[in-house]
Amino acid sequence: MGFTMGLNLLLLLAMVATNILSLYHLSSTTVNSSSTKPPAPPQVPDYLIHQLQTIRATINHLTRHNPSKPTSSSSSSTIPDDLLLHSRLSPIGSSCHNHPDLLHRYMNYTPFSLCPHDTDLQETLILHGCQPLPRRRCFSRTPPKPSSALPLNPYPSSLPDSNLIWTHYDCKSFSCLNHQNPLLGFDPSRESTSSFMYFRSELDLPVPQLLQIAKAATSLIRIGLDIGGATGSFAARMKLYNITVLTTTMNLGAPYSEAAALRGLVPLHVPLQQRLPVFDGVLDLVRCGHAVNRWIPITMMEFLFFDVDRVLRAGGYLWLDRFFSKRSDLDKVYGPLIGKLGLSQNENQVIQFEALLPDQ
Repeated sequence: MGFTMGLNLLLLLAMVATNILSLYHLSSTTVNSSSTKPPAPPQVPDYLIHQLQTIRATINHLTRHNPSKPTSSSSSSTIPDDLLLHSRLSPIGSSCHNHPDLLHRYMNYTPFSLCPHDTDLQETLILHGCQPLPRRRCFSRTPPKPSSALPLNPYPSSLPDSNLIWTHYDCKSFSCLNHQNPLLGFDPSRESTSSFMYFRSELDLPVPQLLQIAKAATSLIRIGLDIGGATGSFAARMKLYNITVLTTTMNLGAPYSEAAALRGLVPLHVPLQQRLPVFDGVLDLVRCGHAVNRWIPITMMEFLFFDVDRVLRAGGYLWLDRFFSKRSDLDKVYGPLIGKLGLSQNENQVIQFEALLPDQ
């Protein structure tokens, strides 16, 4: 009896000691684990953080501008889904985010149906720096009865009115445009024999003389760009010499892009402030017409000229055709600005100025 009680007491002591050791082990493990620092998370690149912040700010801005409207069944956002998709994934101009009202209107369309006829809205966004515009999943509108007999000659007797949508223009025909201003270039037959062909003053540079200069310098002209070329008059003349010239246009109150295309020319719908959509050092000639003049801010003009320098090949030609300014501004501002490009006639580069405005 006494031996049994002693054995039971010994087993009880062993069990208590075992529990005490277990508690001590658990407490020490907890202390060690708490003192051990977890591994540091991988670093996120700064550019990804910046992109994420930009996307969040854009979506928050749009959400504040057009908050979700709760319905009886569920809450649905009024922001177009395609706009949110572009805000997250696709490359659109950063300036688009500065004009959420216009951007929301542009992207507020019905997917897989006809696109809104909003040419004016598109150009307003582009001129505000929203370039490139977001792409849309809708079908482009076309004229109801377009003519299939398009001219091959860049100087047709007339341009077909039926190939345009005239909704956003005051005039509803090319004859109306010609009546308002015959010098806008909407009557190609008027310039078929004279445009860029003869000296009208000492300031003109006819195309035949330009090509003679290039030939004498063994630096032929094959491809070029006409900045602000309206209906493509210069490109049309060069086409007759088997020279390809692209024309940058904006439809400011008139269908310049459509008119150039109807002449068999290629219009590039880009503003002056956009980087030229051409690869580096590939063009033989860049012509700057009336669109490039003293009304452009100096810094913007400097960027434009250096972008022209980027796309011109070595020995290419820059033609400032009829550039005008005050005489004092030419000497103090524009002359030094153009001089920064390091152009010279020894390098087969042509610079020409129009008559200067009088000092005031």
